[in-house]
Amino acid sequence: MKKLNFEDPRFLNKLKRFVSDAQENAEVTEIVSGILADVCDRGDKAIIELTEKFDGFRCTPKKLRVNPTELKAAEKSLSGNQRKAIREAIRCVREFHKKGIPKDWTALNPHGAKVGERWYPIERVGIYIPAGNVPLVSTAVMTTTLAKLAGVPSIAVFTPANSEGKISQQMLAGLSLCGVDEVYKIGGAQAIAAMAYGTRTIIPVNKVMGPGNAFVAEAQRQVFGLVGVDLLPGPSEALAIADKSARPDYLAADLLAQAEHGSGKERVYYVYSDDKQAEKVEQEILRMMPVLKHEKAVRGIWKTRTCFIKVPDLEAAVEVANFVAPEHLELHVEKKSFAGLVKKIRTAGAILCGHDTPTVLGDFTAGPSHTLPTSRTGRYFSGLKITDFMRRSSLVEYNRKSLAAARNVVQVFSELEDLDAHGNSMEIRFDS
Repeated sequence: MKKLNFEDPRFLNKLKRFVSDAQENAEVTEIVSGILADVCDRGDKAIIELTEKFDGFRCTPKKLRVNPTELKAAEKSLSGNQRKAIREAIRCVREFHKKGIPKDWTALNPHGAKVGERWYPIERVGIYIPAGNVPLVSTAVMTTTLAKLAGVPSIAVFTPANSEGKISQQMLAGLSLCGVDEVYKIGGAQAIAAMAYGTRTIIPVNKVMGPGNAFVAEAQRQVFGLVGVDLLPGPSEALAIADKSARPDYLAADLLAQAEHGSGKERVYYVYSDDKQAEKVEQEILRMMPVLKHEKAVRGIWKTRTCFIKVPDLEAAVEVANFVAPEHLELHVEKKSFAGLVKKIRTAGAILCGHDTPTVLGDFTAGPSHTLPTSRTGRYFSGLKITDFMRRSSLVEYNRKSLAAARNVVQVFSELEDLDAHGNSMEIRFDS
């Protein structure tokens, strides 16, 4: 576990080194480039070989797609309470994102012309859902629910299968409850390649969505331009800011929760000013860790990708948070501090306020999508939202009167930019 002090003159450089994976990223970039090129050149054959290499099973191209009847049948494998919980999560996510659905509008501009916007769902999207150590049913909810709500007519989900070529019944059931019927047993960078380039059996998509490991995020970065991408979400991150009111056991539990995903690339940060509290948090982490199902994965994150950062005050804590731009930011502070901190924090993917708001609520059911920016991309990306599954067209309609009002502006800009054909396209309407 790394310990840093905000008042150390070399603090920022040390923090930069901790958050950077520059050497690892160079290796990932090279591997991903090869995978993308292979799938682009050889299509289904490459997908089959890469799936066998990385996931341990081989099949024919036709069997890469899950039979839709398997999806419906998987629902029956869930208990009544499990179905109820998934439906409740879907409802919470729908209710949150319904408020973000944009509306078409028209108005008159200063020339008196009609202008406006019209929104459309993207025609076809591909959604990546990681598997790893556990079936991330919640990711199915947090992505496909938005696509359905936006009205996307064609949704293809890609998720890795196990060495026997099977996807967990829980995942299939969750996808079925979300209304998805096109699912492929493909993971990793090869899944992103299949979405972007298409193969003989897989129709390419217009936009690639969903979180994944470093290879998946790098693949999304490399195919951007050929297809759209969302926010390049990678391995999970969490940063907790604590004042003296925070409970060490709550802090420990929340940090451990975000360390158990199993990619080995997760990062957790604890920002504090009280040394005694930090000692207790460390003790609680060491006490809780041995009884966790994923202890090995968590212990690896604890040793190499956990950072305790001492700060003199909450102002310094905000500076740290804005630099790290964490996926999840927990405020373990007194309620009176919420408003001031939220106003100053500008880069977090999600801000969870108060001792009784663990990140797990955002992970599973609160409403906002848990697909959030990672690896400091929160400086310029936001979490997944309804408009990510939509596109807009602007509308412009002039008549003779409004055309005349715009005439001088067009003439001046045509002269300024030495574009006489532009000017003529306006003037010819007055000559005639």
